[in-house]
Amino acid sequence: EEPKLVEPSVRGLPVPAGMKGAHYISPRMRARMDELGLRKADISAIAGSGAGGRVTVEDLEQFLEYISDWPDSAASPMRLAVADAMRRSWSRPLASVGLPVVLESVLEHRSRQNPKPGLTLYVLRAFAIALAEQPATAGFLIGEKVVHPRAYDIGIAVQVEDGVVVPVLRNVDQLRVPELAEEYGQLVRQARNRKLIPEQAQGGIATVTNFGTFGLKWGTPIPLPNETLILGLAAGIKQPRWSEEVGAFVPVTETEICLTFDHRVVDGGGAGLLLQRIGALLQSPEKL
Repeated sequence: EEPKLVEPSVRGLPVPAGMKGAHYISPRMRARMDELGLRKADISAIAGSGAGGRVTVEDLEQFLEYISDWPDSAASPMRLAVADAMRRSWSRPLASVGLPVVLESVLEHRSRQNPKPGLTLYVLRAFAIALAEQPATAGFLIGEKVVHPRAYDIGIAVQVEDGVVVPVLRNVDQLRVPELAEEYGQLVRQARNRKLIPEQAQGGIATVTNFGTFGLKWGTPIPLPNETLILGLAAGIKQPRWSEEVGAFVPVTETEICLTFDHRVVDGGGAGLLLQRIGALLQSPEKL
């Protein structure tokens, strides 16, 4: 006799095949969710026993009973704000592409600077230049119009104790890396000390996030709801690369730059060309 497979379930509630009706919320269910302060995303972990996989009020009550003795804690205002922003962002058709980039030129240029700018600044500056050259990728969709920015103001994701804040650097396409360094450092310090004023975290057209500081080799960051793009910088890793000049493999430091974009505004080809241009600019850091 064939062994019976274990089906995914929550307290014995099977997950039906098809799930065609799983996204429908009945008026009764909506009323109960409103009473509890729940959103649609909050019930995504619940196995639905209704038609086509629909989550019923009974499913919700059984799930709440199931987790009633689990430890919990109140979410901070920061965490709730991040959760709301990511929920709104994820409602769009997002896609991600990545490109490996050799960092030898940037690292050599950085070694000659005093003080030494962080790698994020080089990427930030290359991103802004590439966007200014390809302005169609910097727009955002409002109704039936694509609105294009008047300035290339770019946010920088800063990790704080209970979330992420995104201060914005202004006119990045017009400033060289040394000029950006002082303002960048000041904004990061203010963000970490919770001393940003609202105007310092508004008006960005895109964001740069350096998840390489956590040793991560790749990622697919999510853009803010009012932005079309976010560029991620992975950790620099030593890799062997063939050198025609010496006729052998040589060790180089390589990173991955990852672009997540709103596919309603930017196509894969446009995103790829933007990444290629950023990678090319990073090979000439003296121009940044």
